[in-house]
Amino acid sequence: MNSVAFVTVAHHAADTELALTPVHGEALLTHTVRGLLDVPDFHPVVVVAPVRCAPAFREVLAGLPRRCRVLPGDSVRGAFAAIEAELSPEAIVLVHDALRAFTPAETFRDVLATVRSGAPVVIPVLPMADTVKVTDEARLITRTEDRTHLRTAQTPLGFSADAFRAVCAEGEPDLAAAIRAGAVTVDGHPDAMRVDSPFALTLAEAIAAAAGTEETL
Repeated sequence: MNSVAFVTVAHHAADTELALTPVHGEALLTHTVRGLLDVPDFHPVVVVAPVRCAPAFREVLAGLPRRCRVLPGDSVRGAFAAIEAELSPEAIVLVHDALRAFTPAETFRDVLATVRSGAPVVIPVLPMADTVKVTDEARLITRTEDRTHLRTAQTPLGFSADAFRAVCAEGEPDLAAAIRAGAVTVDGHPDAMRVDSPFALTLAEAIAAAAGTEETL
């Protein structure tokens, strides 16, 4: 069984530029793709790049293994159609946010293992840490939400091949399409934050620097 990982930057208009932000000497996108390539199950890793950004994406990924490729376009659905013939019938499909560049390998492996165990859709999540208040139209607090079962969703989203085809048939496979009753959750990780703010960028630099130090020990 082979698995494909799609890296998408299509969540927000600014994500394409953010994906090229340098972190510890390399583009954020490079860190994201390298993290996926470190898990040998993924063959291929496909970066779905807006057409105008495809040349820049190819440039920053040029030094990575050939099982990484850039497909111009705005649709994960279209990218899947372009490579579907290369996949085995039991292939697992992952969709990963390009800005979650430091998702640990164990999160990828947990998602893969859970799909292999029979879950059609798998999502990594973290417990809600903040106190959640509900307000009315006058912006007055009406109650405190019980956060016992509240979770924040991360990526990668994992799908069996059949589940992914079903989601594609309904529309673009994004978080809104995938998060539904019955989806299975696995533990997320704090390092898998979206690097989309100056504060997150500072944390990303620290994570990348720490990883580089470990490799030289």
